[in-house]
Amino acid sequence: MPGKVRVEVADFLSRGLCFCFNFFTGRLDMNPTPPTLNRMASRDVDRRAISDYGMTGLVLMENAGRGVVDKLEELGVDGPVVIACGKGNNAGDGFVMARHLDLRGYSVCVLLCCDPQSLVGDAQANYQILIKSDVAFENCFHSSPRERVYERLRNAAWLVDALLGTGSSGAPRAPLNEVIEIMNQAEARKLAVDVPSGLDCETGRASEPTFCTDHTCTFVAAKSGFYLEQGPEMTGAVHVLDIGVPRRLVEEVLAKTTGR
Repeated sequence: MPGKVRVEVADFLSRGLCFCFNFFTGRLDMNPTPPTLNRMASRDVDRRAISDYGMTGLVLMENAGRGVVDKLEELGVDGPVVIACGKGNNAGDGFVMARHLDLRGYSVCVLLCCDPQSLVGDAQANYQILIKSDVAFENCFHSSPRERVYERLRNAAWLVDALLGTGSSGAPRAPLNEVIEIMNQAEARKLAVDVPSGLDCETGRASEPTFCTDHTCTFVAAKSGFYLEQGPEMTGAVHVLDIGVPRRLVEEVLAKTTGR
């Protein structure tokens, strides 16, 4: 037997023995579902990062938005990117994304689906930065003609859902519901920020409508609803991104949530 073949056979037998040992001693985890966060645990991560570790919401939001842009570049950006934003922290992530996409030379437009006066906190801060940055905006809440909004969506290479986050439950209301329906009909590639809008991050129940995406960039850990009910149909490929939260905090929250 040639030497190379002997080595490969020995390696195969070694791996097989290790598998059997781990399986019969209970050391092998046969559950393919990764550790997940529910709605309350997701809030707890952000809250404790700020209160216990002295991080700021702006830092977490910056890391989140920039991380999604890094993943988007990895997936390939070959045309205009349209980012649909609501009014919460999910929208703030979208504003950060738009700034970084523009900084890297990509064509990007923010589709604002709320009254700008309703923005608060870190989302409002990033909105104020963005409107001074010469990034294209369309406001489907009251100012932009609907045909212009539809045209933006139809011509996009990527549609990014930054409308509703993990705190949302129930069916999306106007004008978000109409925007989601149009986005679902578009031929562009689709990406959801943290969770597809309309999907309950905890139960996996999909409202009508729910953004049906090709990719979901979620933060810290996958959400429990991604693997329940309609979750797997709506999330596409799930990419877990870190946002700079300390490892110890993540492990503590996951242990509390999963009991591991």
